[in-house]
This record gives sequence, structure tokens and C-alpha cells, in this order.
Amino acid sequence: MAADDLGTPLGSGRTKRSGRRLSVPMLPLIAGALASIIVVAILWIALVDDPLGGEPMSVVTIEALKIKEAARPPAAGSPPAGNVRTAEGAKPGEQTVTIIDGKSGARKEVAVRGGEAVEEPVGAAPPIDVRLAESSRHGVIPRVAPDGARPLDAYARTSTITAADRKGPLIAIVVGGLGVGAIATGDAIAKLPDVVTLAFAPYGADLSRWVARARGTGHEVLLQLPMEPFDYPDNDPGPQTLLSSLSPEQNIDRLYWFLSRFQGYVGVTNFMGARFTSNETALAPVLRDLAKRGLVYLDDGSSARSLAQKVAASANMPFLKADLVVDSAPNWSEIDAALDKLEKLAAEHGIAVGTASALPISVERIARWVKAAEARGIRIVPLSALLLKAKQS
Repeated sequence: MAADDLGTPLGSGRTKRSGRRLSVPMLPLIAGALASIIVVAILWIALVDDPLGGEPMSVVTIEALKIKEAARPPAAGSPPAGNVRTAEGAKPGEQTVTIIDGKSGARKEVAVRGGEAVEEPVGAAPPIDVRLAESSRHGVIPRVAPDGARPLDAYARTSTITAADRKGPLIAIVVGGLGVGAIATGDAIAKLPDVVTLAFAPYGADLSRWVARARGTGHEVLLQLPMEPFDYPDNDPGPQTLLSSLSPEQNIDRLYWFLSRFQGYVGVTNFMGARFTSNETALAPVLRDLAKRGLVYLDDGSSARSLAQKVAASANMPFLKADLVVDSAPNWSEIDAALDKLEKLAAEHGIAVGTASALPISVERIARWVKAAEARGIRIVPLSALLLKAKQS
């Protein structure tokens, strides 16, 4: 038997093994798998709080709005439009809008006033005066109202200067570079006393919201205008920078782009711009246009070659110049020394202006100094108050 096995070629003479193969019915397996999937789906729907059933969604923060009544109220008896209805207990002329949260389904009633309106966050800022708004191809820009009202006066932080104040020194601090970084901007608004003036760059998201928050907490606001430095374009202030190589018409168009970024500012200040402010031909058309719009111009004091004071005087424009940059050396001892020097300048000249950036160390030292200076009888005021004192002196 063994010999036969050895002599048989491979693969020949092989017999099938006896025995039954195990067969697994497929239909019960498929039915069981489907039943498991259905059970999991039912449990998911029952246990997970997702009324949208897993559809793509985005979460949006909805803020209550207040609306300033327009000059032309709606006709008496006219029905509310859309989903606007009169709320029970609402003030005369008020209606409510129902806002539904797309994720939770929660409903929220927001009171509004009828008619054409200008939107503004509730409690965040004084309203924007539509008389001081002009349309441009870039958006709304400030102007002097037909009755002569100026943005400088309308948006200045109310600050009463007494006769005693006029005899003592006044100091204004302007902190700039805001609106680009959310953390730095929020910290500056929250931590700096409301007498500190805040300057916003024309870039960044949610500028209108940040400016409204700043104004709502009592801060006076400036717009920073990016201008050409001597080492441009290696040192580039940003898009739409005002350039000495452009025509007056081109620079004015860029100016309007800046002016339309947000509303509610009392004036403007340069951001960089050593070359541009030293070129009278380039600077003069810009300051003349700003002057006729009822704004103040603050020279930040960073360039000794600036002709802004001369050009502003010829344009009959309200003008102030910073005496020093408080945080040119951004460490606490140098900042404190600069603030001490600012006090001495105010004592000598009656007024003084210091500028700074929104660095954490700058915000912390300025906030501390303002409190101590006011305890010593030194008055810290918004920028526009210095113009009032100069006029009353």
C-alpha cells in the first residue's frame, strides 16, 4: 500500500474525503444585521439631543438690536411686515421679532421700533446720527450735517471741563492698533479707563461691533489711516495705504475706503506715514477732505518731518499732536518713565498727549497710571476735551 502511494504521481488517484460540509444560512444573518442597525438608530435618536437629525449646521450668536427711529415714521395703522408683530406690553411704536435658535429650537422675542432705521447693539453705544452719514462707492462715510453739526462734536465723549480744570493740566492718552486682534482689543476696552481714547485700525473682522462696544463703555474713538513710511513697501502698513506716488483722486478714493470701515469716530490719526506726511502735495488733499467732514486730525508724533500741523492749519482743521509715544520701549520701567514725563509736559504746557499701542504691558501700566494720576489731582480726559480747553483758554 505504501509502495502504491509512493509511485502514484502527485495529484492523481486522490479520492474525496468523506464528511458533510457545514452550511450557514445567509438570510438569518442578513436579517439579524439589519435588525441591529435599526436598534442602534432608534437608541441614537432617543438618547442624542439633536432635533435636526445630524444635518450640517452652524452655530450663530444672535444679539438683541435696538433701532433708532427714522425721520419718517410708518403710516398710522399700517400692518407690521413679515414676522414682526406688536408685543403685549411693548412701548408705543415698538414691535417684536421672533428669533428661533436653529439648534435648540428656543424662541426669543426682540423688541424693535418701526420705520426705516439704523441698527445698533442694545446698550453698546450711542446711536449713529444719520444726518452725519454720506454714501460713497465704498459705503457710508462721515460728513458735516446740513445744520452744521460735526462728527467731532456728535461722537465726542461728554466731558465737562470746569473753570478749575482749565487752570490745571489735562492729559489725553490714545491707545491704537485695535480691531485686528480680538484678545488685545477686548482687553484694552475692558481694562483701560473710559477716559482713554481708543484708535482702531481699518482692518480686521467685526470692526463695527468692537467700536460699538468701545463707545458703549464710554471710550472716545479714532480711525487710524495707514500712510506710506520711508521704507515702503518693505515696511507695508496694509491694503489701500495712502501713497505719495498716487494722484490726489486715487488717495481720496482710498481714504473713503478707510472712512467707511466703521462709524462713530471723532477723528483720524496716522498709522506710520513718515514719507506721506512729509510730502505736502500728497498730504494736503487728504487733510482738506477730512476737514470738510468735521473731523479732528491727531499726528501721532512718530515722525519729526511731518507737515501735518502746517497743512491742517491751512485747511482750518482741528489738530492735535502727540508729545510722545509712551511705549516706544515696551517694558514697564520705560513706560512708567514716559508717563511721568507726560505729566511734566502737561504741567508745563497745560495739555499733553501720549500715544501707545495695545500691548498687554502698555494696557496694564497705563490703566495703573491713570488711577494714580487722578488721585494726585491730574485730569485725564478724552482727546476732544483738549480742543475744548484750547478754545476756552
